[in-house]
Amino acid sequence: MAALSLPHRLWRALPAGPRRRALSAITASLAPRPDAQAPAPRGGVAVGGELSLPSGLGTGARLMLAALERSGIATAALDFGDPIRRARRRFPPLPPAMPLVLHINSPVLPLALLQAPRDLLRGRMVIGYWAWELPHVPESWRPGLDFVHEIWTPSRFTADALRGFAPHKTIRVVPHPVAIDPPVPSALTRADFGLPQDAVITLVSFSLASSMARKNPLAAIAAHRAAFMGRPDRQLVVKVAHAEAHPEDFQALRQAAIGVENIRFETRLLPRADSFALTACCDIVLSLHRSEGFGLVPAEAMLLGVPVVATGWSATAEFMDASAACLVEYNLVRAVDERGVFEAPGAVWAEARIDSAAEHLTRLADDPGLRQRIGEAGQIMARQRLGDQALHAALAAIGLQ
Repeated sequence: MAALSLPHRLWRALPAGPRRRALSAITASLAPRPDAQAPAPRGGVAVGGELSLPSGLGTGARLMLAALERSGIATAALDFGDPIRRARRRFPPLPPAMPLVLHINSPVLPLALLQAPRDLLRGRMVIGYWAWELPHVPESWRPGLDFVHEIWTPSRFTADALRGFAPHKTIRVVPHPVAIDPPVPSALTRADFGLPQDAVITLVSFSLASSMARKNPLAAIAAHRAAFMGRPDRQLVVKVAHAEAHPEDFQALRQAAIGVENIRFETRLLPRADSFALTACCDIVLSLHRSEGFGLVPAEAMLLGVPVVATGWSATAEFMDASAACLVEYNLVRAVDERGVFEAPGAVWAEARIDSAAEHLTRLADDPGLRQRIGEAGQIMARQRLGDQALHAALAAIGLQ
């Protein structure tokens, strides 16, 4: 990962809440706006977002492009990169009236538009494809509402939060069409990753850029310890992206694993196919998240036929149930994020029960047949629920056949 610039480091040093509100308000006063009334769309679909970045939003934009192209729909791709770190970018000219779907969340959308041609939004429908991970939306999202005609979102969970926040906007649930472009692992094996052949291996995979408090890997480590103590035939792999950018969080993870020899960390930023290979090499994928707006890692694991143990709350519960995954019991608590990013007045999230997670891990580890049955059922359910049907329904609803 490239070193952060001085302005970016100074920006990140400010409190997250005031920082986001100030960014949203100031840039919204300067950015170009779309037409008041959305023109009738035609000519295919343009997709904009973090297309060149290994982020959740970037993955979502790439998945939408792949699904559109697979259906024979004309597309245009606009790579905004990271709006906070990138200067003005070159964009291809778009055909008249081609609708634009922007996979850029509301608080930074005006900033991104400041780096685009001033006439980019003119004469076309603009759709914000937004993901949020709490049942309430913070005020920093409000200025961005003026830059989109309607909102698409990857889950009912996020849609419900946005409907309460923006009741005047049309909001459509369009899950990421992960099953249309399913994960394809490289040829790497357990030996290539230095993993034992005869152990049951559980994988926890997340990015520290997505908030350690929300992803909750400390609970995953605690559940593994409770289930298996130090058994060498029960291994936990904690795959951490962007560890170098959040050294204090990564140190907390290492501290939680002290004295447990069957936990190892993987901090390399692997090529996507190699990352899928690591998932496929493991026996269980564990996600004790406090909240998800979608949940790409569990979805990809299910499509690979790997059984998933996940908190039974928020968006992941929309594409898995107790027949196709192991749903961990939880208690709802007030959402508190030390970074101040995932907070909103009155918002709650789930605190996964360690005993419930440990029980699921133990059952799966001790029963290869159960792992196979859950993995196969999960794969079938993910294929059924994460196709492109919702995307085509949304396109038809705005007038594109």
